[in-house]
This record gives sequence, structure tokens and C-alpha cells, in this order.
Amino acid sequence: MADFQGYITLFLIWLVSTILIRAIFTKWRTTVHLPPSPLALPIIGHLHLLAPIPHQAFHKLSHRYGPLIHLFLGSVPCVVASSPEMAKEFLKTHETSFSNRPKIAAVDFLTYGSADFSFAPYGLYWKFMKKLCMSELLSGRRLDQFYHIRCTEIKWFMQSIMEKAEAGEEIDVREELIRVTNNVISTMTMSLRCSDSENEAGEVKRLVQEVAELTGKFNLSDFIWFCKNLDLQGFGKRLKEVHERFDSMIEKIMREHEEARKKEMGGGGDAAKDVLDILLDISEDQSSEIKLTRENIKAFILDIFAAGTDTSAITTEWALAELINNPNIMEKARQEIDSVVGKNKLVEESDIANLPYLQAIVKETLRLHPTGPLIVRESSEDCTIGGYDIPAGTRLFVNVWAIGRDPNHWENPLEFQPERFVNEDGTLKSQLEVRGQHFYLLPFGSGRRGCPGTSLALQVVQTSLAAMIQCFEWKVRDGGNGTLNMEEGPGLTLPRAHPLICVPVARLHLFP
Repeated sequence: MADFQGYITLFLIWLVSTILIRAIFTKWRTTVHLPPSPLALPIIGHLHLLAPIPHQAFHKLSHRYGPLIHLFLGSVPCVVASSPEMAKEFLKTHETSFSNRPKIAAVDFLTYGSADFSFAPYGLYWKFMKKLCMSELLSGRRLDQFYHIRCTEIKWFMQSIMEKAEAGEEIDVREELIRVTNNVISTMTMSLRCSDSENEAGEVKRLVQEVAELTGKFNLSDFIWFCKNLDLQGFGKRLKEVHERFDSMIEKIMREHEEARKKEMGGGGDAAKDVLDILLDISEDQSSEIKLTRENIKAFILDIFAAGTDTSAITTEWALAELINNPNIMEKARQEIDSVVGKNKLVEESDIANLPYLQAIVKETLRLHPTGPLIVRESSEDCTIGGYDIPAGTRLFVNVWAIGRDPNHWENPLEFQPERFVNEDGTLKSQLEVRGQHFYLLPFGSGRRGCPGTSLALQVVQTSLAAMIQCFEWKVRDGGNGTLNMEEGPGLTLPRAHPLICVPVARLHLFP
């Protein structure tokens, strides 16, 4: 009987809470003119509407409620922009109001309290790091200095695939691509290759995979206010273990760099420096406008790996899958490479400018399969957009995935058609760029917080894809005549639901 009375009491508390919350919310909506919104549930708000894949769920909601909708994800107020026009309003017209990223518990912990660049609050430190990225760390001049690294890694990548082709082995395309992108990033950043699983770079590879997994999982503490200080899902222990491993490993690498720098006493020249050397230089510069701490350096290194490895590999994997499903496009790209590069040497970065159709294939892949399907920001002040009030502290989701499939801006939006990016004379259309100037194509974001590594990402993706097209035929594992399954899987970086397993068949023998 006592148990029954307890259940009745809990039910009454829940019922009263629901009525009060609904009344308060209704009164608030009458005084603040918010965008359209579906009916919210107590406590969880609209969280139940986001399964299984948030950007797809947002897209379906936009069909019913319009290109700008208001949601409560738990206790977090959010708006979702699903059209180029709305994206422009938020990311350009009102960019200053939406220059912050929201604080996510796992990311904040792993990046030493958002001491990194990607999630740092918009302010003096972030502006300093942005300028540093564009002028030093990821500038065209710096990327040119790392050209030989990318060239060498692509050759080793092709040689590795050739060995498997000669043995008739099948490969997991994403795993192979992650290996080459990790090698590029780790060598540029710390002068260490991830292929050697016994060294620190091999540990970085494992840690980055765990970081991606932890930060990509739904965490109640980010959305339900009374769960903020509770670890109901047991993330805390795992986060602490990964953080301690990363900190121990990166401290060892930093000390090794510092000892080597003391021995060289400034020798080696600028061209011999990796990204970590440059960051250490700036941290030791007494005249620098911002003093970089060791935590800033460690968090920035984690940023580079987290943002630069998985994303490039997944984009290339999607591109190859689309080409396998569209053999006529694959053949057209191969003919372009053969005519420009020939059949006696491996395609290189310097050839890409003369391969407009290949560039169009990558752009079309980024349109349909953006590895950042949602741009996430947070408002720092009240503003009015599209006639609606957007209060300070509102989380913004710009649905890049939906915008790339908007039938108002793209003809036959669900079809893979690289020709849409090419003029009749074979040149690329200048009005269809991917660097954030055009709001119907935003794979790298836009404005102040757009991706600073766009040039590096394009170089790696375009060159690796071109080499894979040039050197191999790609046979799907089951040998069937049907098309590949193009279903998306859960995750922050838009992975395929099913790994792309292929048997490479050598087409050109360019390696001894």
C-alpha cells in the first residue's frame, strides 16, 4: 500500500510540474515571438524527435514547420536554419551575435577547459589563434613547405594498396584513408608517422579515434539542466582516462621537441619546423600579444588531429562510393587524368588545377555528404531574424546537409552530378565555391568561424582520390551488379553506415 501511495505521489508531482512548465512556456511564447515549434514534452523537450540521425530529423521537421524552427533540446533553447537564406542571416548578417560555440562537456574537458582554437570563446585569444592559423600554421606558404610530406605519404599509400592488389586482398577503404591522413597530419604537426604503431604518433591515432567516439555520443549533462553535474552515463571515467593518456603522450613529445631545439640553438631554418615547433616559438616569444600556455598548445594539437583526419578520409570514401555507383563518371574522371597526367607517372597536387572534372567530383561529394552536416553556434545577445526573436544563449544549428539538397537551389538535388559544377567549356563555375562565400554550399562553414584548414583538406582529398582513380579499378566485395548502399551512420562527421570494402585491381604499374 505504501508503495502504491508513493507512485501516486510521484505521478501527482510529475503532473503538476508538467502543467506549470507548460503554463510558463506558453506565457513566455506570448511575450517573445519565437519561430514555429513542434509540441514539446516535459523535461526532454524535443529530444525525442532527433533520432536516429539529427540532421536528417531536422530536415524532416523543416518540411513541416519551415526553414527556421525553434526547439528545446532538454532545457537548451535552439533554432534550426535549413535554407541558404536563413543561413546567410545567421552566419553573415548577424555573424557577430553567433560567433560563439556552445560549451559541450566532453569537448570542454578534453581540451583543457576549451583552451583550444575550435571551441574557444570568441574573444582576444580566439582572434589571435585565427590570425596565427591564417598567417603561419595553415597558410599557403606553410602548406607549400609541407608539400613533400603529402607527396611522400600519397606514394606510400599507393604502394601499400598496390601490394594488396597484387595479393588479391580486399581492403576497408576508410581504414586505409585514415592511415594516410593521420600520417600527413602527424608528420606535419609533430614529425612523427602514425604508421609506426609503436611510437607516439600511433598512440595519437588511437586517442583521436576514442576522442571522436566520446565527443560524438549524446550526453544528458549537455541538455538536461539537473543532470549537469551528474555522470549518469558513466562518461567521466572514460574521459579522464583518455585525457590523461593524451596529456602524458603530448607532454613527452613536447619535451623531446624542446630538448632538440636547445641542441640546435635555432638552427634548421623555418622550413624544417613542424607545427609544434612554431607553437613553441610563439609560446617563448615575450613580445607576443597573447601568451600561449602549454594547455593551449596541447589543445590545438588535438584540434588538428580531430578535425583533419576522420573528415578527409570519410569525404574520400564517400566520393569513391559515388564513383563506383556511377561508372560513367568514374571513366570520365579517369580519362581526364590520363590526358593531363599521362600513364607513366603518379598524379600529384600540382596536377589538380588542370583537372576541373575531378575537382567537380569532390565538390559534388561535399554537397551531398558534408562531413560537418551541422554548423553549431550560440547567440551571445538578443537579436531578431526573419521577424522572430532569438534570445541570447540560444543554440544555433545550420543544417548544411539539408541546404545542399534544397530543390530551390539544386536541380535534381539527390542525384550525383559533378557536371553541375562545370561550364560547357569544361572550366569550373566560379559561383559554386566551397569556401563559405555561397550559402547554398557550406561544407567548411562560413565567416569568422569557418574551417581554417579548408585548403589542406582539399589538397589531401583531391590528390588521394585522383591517385585511387588513376591507379586502380575498384571491385565491390560481393561482386554483385547492384549499387552500393549509401545509408548514413550516426556520428558528428557523417560516416557511412556500412564500411566500403573493395578489392583494388591494378590498372597502372607506376611503382617498382
